[in-house]
Amino acid sequence: MNSRFHRRLTLASSVTGAVAVALDGTVLTVAQPTLQRDLHATFAQVQWTSTGYLIAVASLLVFAGRLGDRYGHQQVFAVGILGFGATSAAIGFAPGIESVIGLRVAQGVFGALLQPATLGMLRAAYPADRLGMPIALRTSAIGLAAAAGPVLGGALVTALGWRAVFFLNVVPALVMGVLALAVRGPARSRAASGGLDVPGACLLAVALVSLVHTLVGIPETGWTTASTLGLVVVIAAGAAFVRHERRTASPLVPYDVLGSTTVGAALGILVAGSAAMLGSLFVGSYYLQEVLELDPLQTSLRALPGAVMMVLGAPVAAVLLRRQGARRTTLAGMIALTSSVLLLSQLDRTSTAVSIGSGFLLLGAGFGTVMVTATAVLVRHASAESAGVAGGLQQTAMNVGPTLGVATATLLMALGTGVAMGPPLTALAAVSALGVVLALRLPGPPGSSGRIRQESINKYGAGDGS
Repeated sequence: MNSRFHRRLTLASSVTGAVAVALDGTVLTVAQPTLQRDLHATFAQVQWTSTGYLIAVASLLVFAGRLGDRYGHQQVFAVGILGFGATSAAIGFAPGIESVIGLRVAQGVFGALLQPATLGMLRAAYPADRLGMPIALRTSAIGLAAAAGPVLGGALVTALGWRAVFFLNVVPALVMGVLALAVRGPARSRAASGGLDVPGACLLAVALVSLVHTLVGIPETGWTTASTLGLVVVIAAGAAFVRHERRTASPLVPYDVLGSTTVGAALGILVAGSAAMLGSLFVGSYYLQEVLELDPLQTSLRALPGAVMMVLGAPVAAVLLRRQGARRTTLAGMIALTSSVLLLSQLDRTSTAVSIGSGFLLLGAGFGTVMVTATAVLVRHASAESAGVAGGLQQTAMNVGPTLGVATATLLMALGTGVAMGPPLTALAAVSALGVVLALRLPGPPGSSGRIRQESINKYGAGDGS
C-alpha cells in the first residue's frame, strides 16, 4: 500500500480516536443532570458513570499498549474504536442507571484499547524526527473537541435528551474501525513478541486503581483514613511493580522505557502540566459562576481563549520543537503555564473580561505546547517496538494529572473560604513549577538526540530492547 496514503489514514484514525474520547467526556458532563432526573438516580450513582469509566481506563492503558506492541496497533485500535462506538450506542438505549454504569465501565475497557493505539500507530507510520506535527494536529483536535463538546452536548440534550449525546461517536467509530480492519499497513516488526507480563499488569492496575479511586474520593469526603490507606496501597503496589519489572524476562514496561530519565521527565511534565491545567479550569469555573455569577454559556466564553490557543498553538509548538529542541520549547511552555496559573490566582470580584481572558489564553498556549512536546519526546524516545507502552504511559499521565489537579484544588477550597482563587491556584502553580524543573532533563537542541540515544544504549546494552 502507498505509504503516503497509509500515513494519512493513520493520522485520520489517530485524530478520530482521540476526538471520540475527548468529546465523550465533555458531552457526558453536560448530560449528567438530565440523565439523573430521567433515570431517577442518586448523585453518587451519576458520579460513577464517570468514575467507573476512569478507573477502567487508567488500570488498563499500559497493558493495552503492550497488546498493541505485540499484536499490532492497527488491529487493537480497530477493536477499541468499534467497541467504544458499540458501548456508546448501547448506553443510549440503556433502561436504567445500573446499566449505564456497567456499560460505561465496558466503554472504559475499549477506551483503554483505543487510546495508546492512536499514538502507537503514529510512531509506526512516521519517522521519529517527524512525529511533532502529527502529534500537534492530534492535540489541536482534542482542544477543539473539548471546546465544542459542552456547546454541542448542551444543544443535543436540550433538543433531544441525554441519550442523543451517546450516538455522536457511533458512525465515526464504525467507519474508522472498518477501515482499520480492511486496510493493511506496512509489515509489523516481530521484535515485540515476548510475553505480556500479566503479573506486572495486575500490580500496575492495583496501584493505578487505588490512586485514581483515592483522588476521586477526596473532593467528596476530604482527606480521611481511607485516603491514607489508599495511598499506602499505591506505594506498596507501585514498589512491587518496579521490583517485578526489573526481575522478569519479559517486562510490561521495557527497560528502555522504565529506566529512562527522559521518559520519566516527560511523564512528570505531563502529570504536572495537566494537573495545573485542569485544576485551574475547575477553580476558574467556580470563580466565574459563583463569584462573578455568570451563567454556563458566559463562563464558557470567558474560558474560550484557552481552547483557541490550544488549537492554534499546537502546530506552532511542533515547529518550535523541530527548530529549538524539546528542552527549550517545553521550558517555554511550562513557564507560560505556571505564569498563567499565577495570573489567574490574582483574579477577584473586580477583574475585567480582558484580564480573565488573558489568563486563560496564556493557560491554553502553555498547556498546548507542553502536551505536544512532552508527548513527542515520550513516543519518539521509546523504540518502535515499545510505542504502545509509551502511548499507554502518556495516556495514564493524562488521566492521573487532571484527577490530581481537581482533587488538590477541591481540598484547598474546602479548607479555605471557598471563594478566594489564591490558595488553590498557588498550590497548582507550585505543581506546574515542578514541570519547569523536569523540562531541564529533556533532550537539548537538534543534534543532541543521537548522543542521548547512545548514552541509553551504553547504559542498557544493545541487546535488551533499547
